[in-house]
Formats: sequence, C-alpha cells, structure tokens
Amino acid sequence: MKHGWTRRGALGAFTLLLTACGGGGGGSSSTPTTPTNPQPPVQQATRACYGENQAACNLRMYQVMVESFVDGDASRGYGVGYGPSQHQGDLAGIRQSLDHIASLGVNALWLTPVFDSCAGQSGDDRLDATGYYACNYFKVDPNFGTNEELKALIDEAHAKGLYVFLDGVFGHVNKVGISEPSPEGRLPALKSDSPGQLVDYSKPQSLAYFQEVARYWIEQYGIDGWRLDQAYQVDLASWRAIRKTVEETSAARKAKGEQWGTLGYMVGEVWNDANTISQTAYGPASAPALGSAFDFPLRYGLVQALAVEESGKGGQGAAVLDAAWNKVENYPAHAMPNLMLGNHDLVRFGDLLERGHFDPAGYWLRHKAAFSFLAARSGPITFYYGEEWGDEVPGFAAKVTSDCAAKGLCDDHVSRSDGKVPANFTPSAEQSDLKAYLAQLMQLRAAHPALYRGERSKLVAEGSLYGDIKSADGEQIVYLLNVSSAPLSYTLPAGKLGSAASLVDMLTGEKILLGGGSQAIDVPALTGRFLLAQ
Repeated sequence: MKHGWTRRGALGAFTLLLTACGGGGGGSSSTPTTPTNPQPPVQQATRACYGENQAACNLRMYQVMVESFVDGDASRGYGVGYGPSQHQGDLAGIRQSLDHIASLGVNALWLTPVFDSCAGQSGDDRLDATGYYACNYFKVDPNFGTNEELKALIDEAHAKGLYVFLDGVFGHVNKVGISEPSPEGRLPALKSDSPGQLVDYSKPQSLAYFQEVARYWIEQYGIDGWRLDQAYQVDLASWRAIRKTVEETSAARKAKGEQWGTLGYMVGEVWNDANTISQTAYGPASAPALGSAFDFPLRYGLVQALAVEESGKGGQGAAVLDAAWNKVENYPAHAMPNLMLGNHDLVRFGDLLERGHFDPAGYWLRHKAAFSFLAARSGPITFYYGEEWGDEVPGFAAKVTSDCAAKGLCDDHVSRSDGKVPANFTPSAEQSDLKAYLAQLMQLRAAHPALYRGERSKLVAEGSLYGDIKSADGEQIVYLLNVSSAPLSYTLPAGKLGSAASLVDMLTGEKILLGGGSQAIDVPALTGRFLLAQ
C-alpha cells in the first residue's frame, strides 16, 4: 500500500538504483540486435523453487482491489476513494465474478484488506476505503459485506479450485486505533504517527494480537495464507513467530483432513531493492523469516524491457531481464520471489505503453510477451485484475503532477479502476484474444513443472533476445523472448539439450528437428516461445 510512513523514501532510493543499474536513456526504442551465444552456464545453487515440489511454487495469483473491483450489492460500497473507479466494490461483486477469475487458469485469489476501517471516524474516508488502515481485524468492513459473506466467498472460491489469501496489515492501524479487543481479549500496543498508528512490537501484546489474527482467519474461515503489507514495519523475529503460527495452524487443519486452509503461504511486500527485501522480509539463510516476497526488482526489469517504468525509463533491451540488480541469486536460497507486472500501487502496463509512446500496433503483443515471461518464471506469480483484458485508464498516460489525488490520477493509485468482467462489459476481439492467451499460458504452466519449479540455465540475455532452459523431473523447456518489434533468430549451441532430437512449440505444435550441430530458431517480434525438448 502506497500510503505509509517510509515507503516514499524507500521507493526514491530504489528508483535511483534502477537508474544507476539499468543503463542510460529512456523512451521507446526497440531496434533489434541479434546476440552472440554465451559460454555454457555455470551450475547454480539450489533455490527454493528449483526442483522442490512445493505447492506455493505453482501459485498463479489474481489480485483484486476490493473497493474498486465490482459492485455486486447496491447497498454496499464506499462511493469515495483513491483512483478513477466508482469505489462501489464489495464482496458480493467478487463472489459473482469467481467464474471469470477461475476461467483465467489462475489458482489463487488475493483480496486487498477486507477488515473494518471505522469509516467516517478518521477524517479520511478515501483512505479508509483502501482497507489498509483497519480498526478491527476480526470484523469485515460493512461497506464491503459481512463476515458471513466473506466465508461464503471463500468457500465458493475453494469449490472452484482457488486458494484465497487475505491482506494482512500487521505494522500499522487506523488513526482511531483498535476499536475492540480480539475474541481472546487482546489489544496491540500502538505508537501515534500519521496517517495512522504504528504497531509497537517491542511490547509482547502486539505480537500475541497479530498471531491471533493470523490464526483466526485460517482456523475459522479456512483462508490459505496472507499477503503482508509493508512487511518492513514488522521485525524479523516477529515475522518468524507469526510464520510459525500460520504454518502450525495450517498443518493442524491438514491433520484433520481439511483440503483448504492448509497451505500457509505468506508473501511480504517491500517495495525496494533486493538487498532491502532480503534484510527486512526474508532474513538470512541461517534464520529465515518470510519465505516469499514480491519481486519488485525483476518487475522493473520486465517493464523496462517491454514498455517503460513509471519514471519513463524503458527500451532497455533483454539484458535488463537478467541484470545484476534483479537476479534471483541476490536473495537468500530459501527465498521464493513472487513476480508480478502490476498492482494497486503501480501504473497499469497498458498505460506504461502509452506513456512510452510505443507503436499501438504492438500493444497486444507486448502484453502477451510480458505474460509469457511471467509464465516461464519459477516460483509464484501474480496478475492484477484487468491485465487479462490489457486494461488501461482512458485519457491517462503522462504522469499527472497537478492535484492528481483529487482527479484520481496519481501514479500510485491510478490503476484502481473499475473491474471489467463479462457481466458488466463486452470485450473487443483483441481483449478476448489476450484473455484466451493468458488462460492458455496458465494451463501450460500448471501442466509442466519445469515452468514453475524448473532450475534455470541461462542461454542469452543481450541485445533483444532473452532465453533460458528450464529443467525439472527430466523435462527440459527452452524459453525464448524477443523484446523487439522485428523478427530475430537465435542459434542454440550443439549439445545444450543432451540427447534431445527435436523441439516442439508448446503453443503452436511446430516441430524443430535437432541435428548434430547448432540449430537456428526463429523468434517472431514481441513473442515468447516455449519449446519442449523431446
């Protein structure tokens, strides 16, 4: 969540890091260059999602901003908020949209905070509408629905094969504090600040309170884990204790024969560079804290390669997809980075394409290329609502610097637009095609462990071509991505795939025979290819 105490400074430092490390220049240049073939890759250390059959590695998450997604109950909704939506979203609208969400091939739903924010008491209804400043962690915000409606939503999502993650803001609360004790009579210790109050973890009652919160929603509602807002606000020792509570509670449900509420996944949000994410979320390998955190560094690399980031920096070529500042090796070995393209605090990818003045003819191909990169990445991945349609905010592209909050067009909340589902809009042919492509990728990823937990052997990341070999369970998949607007060819060195005799395109069925020597492989403009070795 953007509104907070230290994030603006942290993000500023991260932006400087990207500028320093990402190479000079911005704009939308996509002149293709064909790279040379590198030396055989050095054997990499084992990572959390390299080969290990952990369910969390195969998470394909879909994020919903509750207050802005879909209006399913006219009696609910805030009617005000940050961003360009009507701010009438509620739990009923999400429940009514579950078939659409499941049709994308994702297997998990992340809801932004649903807890009561004591609307009207803090003096900022727009901030309350975000859900990120709660006053009661055991009661659903009546502007969104009821506890019973949330339970029905969770149960129905589970019936459709979707995990459900709630958004846990365990480092700060509403300006008015906590409205009533927990079911077990606890209250956290708080420290006054602005725009809310910070949780004081130097007092033991704070940890006990949030351990109860974490446990309650798993025990009583069967949620499958937590997304953790501004994770740097909680010390590592407290995260270790909360993680232990989550894992023990989830294991207890599994021991009772429950199918859901047994995963215990926790993913932290630290909007910063890899070193800071490691220090404030993951912790050292000798004493791990959180097991997963959002991969902001690689997200910036992805948008720099195919679009521009929010600052306007882009057109960086394929090297930025494997840069020194966004390699997975920058994290400790237990880390399970969760890669995303956008979220509620970032500008939508479609708007970034328009900000970078890219040729509109490549708009849909660039979305597909970005989706393919996520699909080929080991570890959990997350999509933000509307990305399946290539959504963008009409009339918005350039950064708004004058009174942006009043217009709902600040970069840190402009993506909170009204959700589009088949019940409230008719997609264009291009939108329908993009949605179908995403669903195809998600089905492909679910069926091939090499994609979501395969060890990566780098082939190339220079010029306009990125490529690697993903290997798991005896399966090898070559992934190649052309980030330019012209077709390219990559020469696969002889012997890279052992005794494999051919490559089969997993999306088109095309078969490429491998002889004894090197093999040229065509990679169309702005396209990711998935080639299965046989």
